[in-house]
Parts: sequence; C-alpha cells; structure tokens
Amino acid sequence: MGKEKVGWVALLIIVSSWCVSSSSHSSSSSFRGDLSRGKAPLTFGSASASSLVLNRVGQSVVLPLHGNVFPIGSYNATVYIGQPPKPYFLDPDTGSDLTWLQCKVRGARCTPTPHPLYPPSDELVDSSDPICRSLQSGDYKSDCVERCGYEVQYADGGSSRGFLVKDDVHFESNRGRVLSPRVALGCGYNQIPGRYLPYLDGVLGLGKGRSSLVSQLSRQELVANVLGHCLSTRGGGFLFFGDDLYDSSRISWTPMSRDPKHYSPGTAELLFARKPTGQKNMLLVFDSGSTYTYFSSEAYQALSSRVNEELMGKPFTRALDDRTLPLCWRALMPFENIRDVTEYFKPFALSFNSGNQFEVPPESYLIKSELGNVCMGVLNGTHEGLEDRNLIGDTSMQDKMVIYDNERQRLGWASKDCSQLPKSRAFAA
Repeated sequence: MGKEKVGWVALLIIVSSWCVSSSSHSSSSSFRGDLSRGKAPLTFGSASASSLVLNRVGQSVVLPLHGNVFPIGSYNATVYIGQPPKPYFLDPDTGSDLTWLQCKVRGARCTPTPHPLYPPSDELVDSSDPICRSLQSGDYKSDCVERCGYEVQYADGGSSRGFLVKDDVHFESNRGRVLSPRVALGCGYNQIPGRYLPYLDGVLGLGKGRSSLVSQLSRQELVANVLGHCLSTRGGGFLFFGDDLYDSSRISWTPMSRDPKHYSPGTAELLFARKPTGQKNMLLVFDSGSTYTYFSSEAYQALSSRVNEELMGKPFTRALDDRTLPLCWRALMPFENIRDVTEYFKPFALSFNSGNQFEVPPESYLIKSELGNVCMGVLNGTHEGLEDRNLIGDTSMQDKMVIYDNERQRLGWASKDCSQLPKSRAFAA
C-alpha cells in the first residue's frame, strides 16, 4: 500500500509515572535511532512568508496549506512559535486536541524534521492547570505537580510523549499588527513513528477539547470557536479560525453528535449514484488527520462492489499489480489527469437526518497512481482496527469548505475551489 495516515486518536492520556528535571532544557543533539528520512514532501510554504493572516473582514485567521492526498499523503500549515518567532510545519488534525512539536531536550528521540527541533519555553504547564486536567482521565492522580506530562497514541501505531509548556504563537494582521497569544502546547521528546512517517515538525491539534488551538484562541477572545478547512484537489488549500469567512445561509449544516472527543455528525445512510446501498446508521467522524476515508467492512464492500458494477462494459480492468491502494483499475492507456476518467465513475453521498447530503464526486475519492492507473481512496477501516467507525478523511473533503462550528455545535460544508485563499464573507456566497 502507498503512503497513508490514519488520524483517529486511539488513546490520549497523561502519564503520571515520570518527572523530567528542569535541566533537560539544556541543548543536546536529538537521538533519531534507525529511522530513515524517506520521501520528503514536494513543497512547503516559505518560511519567510506570513503564515497566519487576519482576514480583512471581521476577526478570522487564515493559514495557507501545502501538500496533497497523493503522493505526499498529508497537508501542513506553517506556524510561527517562540521568541524570536520560528517557523514549524504542522499537520492540521481535527481528530486530536493537543498541538505538539518535536522538541530539543536532553535524550530526545525524534523523527526527521524539516526544521531544527523546537527549543521549549521555560514556562511549564503544571498538573493543576485546567488544560492539563482536560487531558486526564477521571481517576488520574499526578505524581509530578510541577509538570504536566502527556502521551498521545495514533491508530497507525505512532505516538508522541512529552510535557506541556506555554509559548507565543504569532499572527500577522492585514494591517501589519502582530498578535502573539500565549498558548499551551506539547514538547514531544519521544516520538515513535507509525506506518506513515510524515516529514513534519509536529501536529496542529484542532479537536473539540480545551487544549486545542482554536479553543485556546477563543477563550482569549481572539476568534469565535469555529474552524474550517478547504483542501484542493490540485494540492494545497487553507485552514481558518473564526466565523467571518462564510455566509451561514449558504452552508449545508447538520448537528454535531454529543461525542465529547470527535467531530461527529452522528449516523448517515450511504448512497451511490444517488441510490441507496442498504448501508444505514453509519457512525461517522470527520478527521482531517486521516489521508483517506475509511468505511467499516460492510459499507466498504457495498461501495466497492457498486463502483466495480458501474465499470462493467467500460474500458477499465482491475490493476492487480498496482499496490498503491487496495482497489485500482487500468485504462487502455495510462492517463495524465484524474479528470480524464471521472466521466466513467459516479459520486457517492452520505445522507443525514437533517436532510442534507455530503456528496463526494469521483475526483474527490479517486487518485491517480504513479503507474497511470485510477485507485479508490476509500479503504476498509475494519482491517485497520477501526471496528465499526467510519472516518471521513482528506480525500473525501477535497474542494469543499468544511466547517466545525463549536459555538453552535454543528458541522457544515459547501463546494468550493479551494485553490484560492478567501478574502471576505463573499467567498462562500
């Protein structure tokens, strides 16, 4: 299989059995073990360019994104942190709360990064801080009062372990005014890579919890507790905080479920070519930290069988020798662009009780492999250990503005050309 990541957070705990002495802030070289650098992303944002810009209308923050679903397998935002400000490439993940960076402390074990390791701030977050407590399980008892430790584990086997600090994150307004709110983030000194090893500095936590970046900015009254993203099928896109970039009346909304940890619209029915597949009551989670979409075995089989049936009598055969993804097809000749074959495929959709449908056109669930074949970017989540959960990942959210409105507890979307940065509320008109 090709490069992919599963963003579902399998476990997030505070580790109570260790304390790191303050001397660990002294500089030392990081220990990388036997990890290989692998394939670096094709492009990143310029470290000298402004990454966070206040929108010209209202109080929203826009972060350009770089990367793609394939072949890179992830998106990243450039975030400036510390004094003086330094750039870091972070993976925006709505499936986890905590923002963390691989950091420079004695004995650190980190994976390769595009920038020097983050030198942690001297302001530690202690175990009594509300943000620390929000990460703890109900029966947690800290053995280390002066430091809040964390460990986060991901479904692909990767993990990060470290402690929390507070540091400045820098915003540049359209008038040139710099805002530097102080936020809590993780200093990750022990990273274990999963199957997918991104060449990034850390994770930008955008979940529903108190520790997420948008929650912290909202409590400082800088933006509304709303975030959204727009991922382009041509690569790149943007991420935003605040509610001033769209006309709410032009957005398809559905209520969020009561799931306290994940952005879930509850259950939905799966349609293909606007017809029922027999798959109902599918429990869904929207997760920007997942490259592909994952359906439970029954839903995956229902979708894949209907795609195969739709291709019968058309100039495609199964490409069994293409290991990019589990389900690939070969045309008569290798094709150059995914849009060359979308006329042969039909959209699928998720229909919610609200009456709205989240429709995914072929160009947003297919990828072109390096062999010139077409592959389906929806995978069997049961085989990945996700049981009956269904993740809506990056591949299905391309060319849509997807909005996570924590103020009103709702999820929204609208089809958009995500290659253009928004300038005003008219963007979503």
